Amino acid sequence: MRIATRRSTLALWQANHVANALREAHPGLDVSLVPMTTEGDRQLARPLFEIGGKGLFLKELERAMLASKADIAVHSMKDVPAELPAGLCITAVLKRLDPRDAFVSNEYADLDDLPTEAIVGTSSLRRQCQLKAYRPDVETESLRGNVESRLKRLDDGDFTAVILASAGLKRLGMADRIRAPIPTNICLPAIGQGVIGVECCEDDTSTRELLAALNHDETAVLITAERAFSNALAADCYLPVAALAEASVTEVSITGRVGMPDGSRLITGTARGPLAESEAAGQSLALDLLNQGAAEILDRLRENPA
Repeated sequence: MRIATRRSTLALWQANHVANALREAHPGLDVSLVPMTTEGDRQLARPLFEIGGKGLFLKELERAMLASKADIAVHSMKDVPAELPAGLCITAVLKRLDPRDAFVSNEYADLDDLPTEAIVGTSSLRRQCQLKAYRPDVETESLRGNVESRLKRLDDGDFTAVILASAGLKRLGMADRIRAPIPTNICLPAIGQGVIGVECCEDDTSTRELLAALNHDETAVLITAERAFSNALAADCYLPVAALAEASVTEVSITGRVGMPDGSRLITGTARGPLAESEAAGQSLALDLLNQGAAEILDRLRENPA
């Protein structure tokens, strides 16, 4: 089993995590990594919305699978566009870790503690719009690169604070850098945040059978709802769209949000439905937000995302 992966520390951790899970589920299976550098990794000087969005982190990995140079690819699901290339599919999702964003600062305890005109680093329009809605007095500046380089820029004094995914910090053993998780009523996470997904070719039945042992059923229900919401909005990963699905014994609940990057407008809604109809719940939520005016925001940002 050849696993295509990005070369970042976090991506390699995730790929090795999947490799170990495969070895445990299928003793004797030969698993190896195929590390690659993607276009998204090469173009760090510009914001993602200017260069094509988070899908740039996947294209080389997907080409490797389609060219039979790798059998599977491992992704952070928050980087996976709602629509995949023809012939590819997400076959397994692992149990979700903490989906929340993390407030990271060397001086301040949380968002409320930040002084006026503090500079917060984030590469995400989703985070930016929700932060500006909550704290319109602080400034945001683009911050890209791997987790280590973002933390170094904070430590070098380029930012008052930065916002990162809690799950990534925890997976890298850096949970101590989290000053406070950001409550989801302030900042809803990205679609699929905290979830590792495994992609492969649709017609590769033997690989799909091996991956079935890794799939976490409850997480799959949540991801289905969130990605259905994103797909119904035709929302690219770089747009300021957020959602979080949660499950009870019989029901899935999903809350979503669309906003203007400057925080001047946030549209929020919630939908519920039976676990077996999580896709419909996501679609229903998208329709609700579109009826509230989300289409106008998204159309404007597609024309001019800055």
